[in-house]
Amino acid sequence: MTVDELEAYGTERMDGAEIDRLLSNESMAVLALPTDGAPSMRPLSFHFDGESGLYFVYVLGEESRKAELSERADAARLLVYRMETAFNWRSVLLTGTISRVPEGEADELDEVIETRRPNLFERAIASEHTELYRFEIEDRSGIEHLGLPPGFEGDGETRK
Repeated sequence: MTVDELEAYGTERMDGAEIDRLLSNESMAVLALPTDGAPSMRPLSFHFDGESGLYFVYVLGEESRKAELSERADAARLLVYRMETAFNWRSVLLTGTISRVPEGEADELDEVIETRRPNLFERAIASEHTELYRFEIEDRSGIEHLGLPPGFEGDGETRK
């Protein structure tokens, strides 16, 4: 179904301010990177800069498929969502580019981004090599559904 078709069921498009609010309040996303076959998808934590960039830390071992795919990708996608119930959710799809943040710039951003990292990353950062990456948003769209769909509102009858 298209978004236009979903509007009949109570789904609405999010405006820019609503998208920014979701990106500012959430810290987890799913990153999709192109491969020769199906996209490589990875959950990750992020920090939104309030404008057009998201930052995330890669913990790098001897080989990092995520870093390799990020370096060669012309474009990537990021899905950020919040689902409270089956009828109360928001979803934002971002398309953009990924680049490694130079070390000097990464040091300046580290304190701000530190508040968004899960404890797992704090432990890994202490013992592993990490790199900061920036996702530059080029296109974004969001949809939300907040409340029961038409026909489900309380009409006094119990539905089975």
